Amino acid sequence: MANHKSALKRIRSNEAKRVLNRYQHKSTRTAIKKLRAATDKTAAQELLKKVTSMLDRLAKKNIIHKNKAANNKSKLTKLVNAL
Repeated sequence: MANHKSALKRIRSNEAKRVLNRYQHKSTRTAIKKLRAATDKTAAQELLKKVTSMLDRLAKKNIIHKNKAANNKSKLTKLVNAL
């Protein structure tokens, strides 16, 4: 167990950040699943904008790799255009 004040604070802040990162990552994955299940093109296009924004935010914060975000956006855009 850490003894220094700064180390204890670091443990608390890391846990808070981890919980927030997991929440954002999980909600993004859920939005992607909704987008993949969508059948209406106009609704899918609106959802694509939101999902793209979410992926960009995750990549910016290094929660996911920037190339993974780019690959996901590309595949989802192809999927929406094919509807």
